[in-house]
Amino acid sequence: MPSLREEVRVSVKFFIYLQILDFLTTLVGFKLGVPEASPFVRSLMHYGPGFAVAASKIMAISLAGLCIALHRTHLVRWINYWYAALIVWNLCSILVS
Repeated sequence: MPSLREEVRVSVKFFIYLQILDFLTTLVGFKLGVPEASPFVRSLMHYGPGFAVAASKIMAISLAGLCIALHRTHLVRWINYWYAALIVWNLCSILVS
């Protein structure tokens, strides 16, 4: 059975991979004309799509770091499910565009 520390390490690695995939699929979606659903990212779009998505990724990684610092690592695991679903949504949006 893996230790708690190993579980946290795996969750964080998975989180980072999901952030990269979300970043890339969002930018591809923008290239294909898919609109952004996030109000936070939409509010930053006047700075450029790359900056807007990068800012959201920095915010997400910062919040995950806060969860880890506060010993709420189970939240990172739950957030991973959300980002996995979001990436599936991005891929479906790309496929139908």
